[in-house]
This record gives sequence, structure tokens and C-alpha cells, in this order.
Amino acid sequence: MSLNTVALQGKFGKDPDIRYTGSGKAVLSGTLAVDRNFKNANGENETDWINIVVWGKQAETIANYFKKGDEIIVTGSIQVRSYDDKQGNKRYVTEINVNGFSFTSGRKSEGKQQSQQSDPFAGNSSGIDVSPDDLPF
Repeated sequence: MSLNTVALQGKFGKDPDIRYTGSGKAVLSGTLAVDRNFKNANGENETDWINIVVWGKQAETIANYFKKGDEIIVTGSIQVRSYDDKQGNKRYVTEINVNGFSFTSGRKSEGKQQSQQSDPFAGNSSGIDVSPDDLPF
């Protein structure tokens, strides 16, 4: 018997990329920024960038609801695959094959109304001008 189960909570480092196979099956790839649970010698949290792959309807759902910076919880298994690059070198890729996901409270909510109590910036007419390029994730 073997066990290969992973659960991660992280933020998308860029918009997830969805494609379709020749048979029409959706496949999504993305990278999650996952903070480590400890600080380094400089007192800073380090971040691991973990590749994920999602298939089928779940891939389409994630593509529709998640963008760069959105937080997600995924479950799945680690898979390692290899391929030969253009120079004939063998390359290895380690990724999480996602079989489940959950929304978190850290998710951006587009088009969803929030109560004034949960939004500390509600009623702030000046707004906050932040470009997505200014975000570290």
C-alpha cells in the first residue's frame, strides 16, 4: 500500500492557464505561492512556488473563478513526469495533480456584494489605486 496525498493553501502567482486537449477535455495549469510555516535567518517567510494541474470540469471552474492573487485550497497527489527538451536533454517536472479544491475567505470577490462590516474600505470614495503589477504574487 502507498500513500500520495497533498493539501495546499496558496495564492495564484499568475492567472491560471486553461487549454483543451484534442478530444476537448479541459486541462488547467498554474503556480501557487505557498508560504512556509517558519521564518528564515533574516526573520522573513519564504515562499514555495508549486505547479498544479487540474483536469475536466474542475479546471473550467477554477479558470472562471480564480485569477492572479486569489487564494485557493487544493488537494491531490504529487506526480513527476519527464520529457526530452529540444536539445535532447531529459527534463523532470514535479507538480500536484489536483482532484479537489475549495474557495477561501482570501479569494477576491468579483461581482459579489459584501457587507459593510466585512469590508473595511466600504464607503471610502477615494479608493485605493493598486495595479496588479504592484502585487508580489
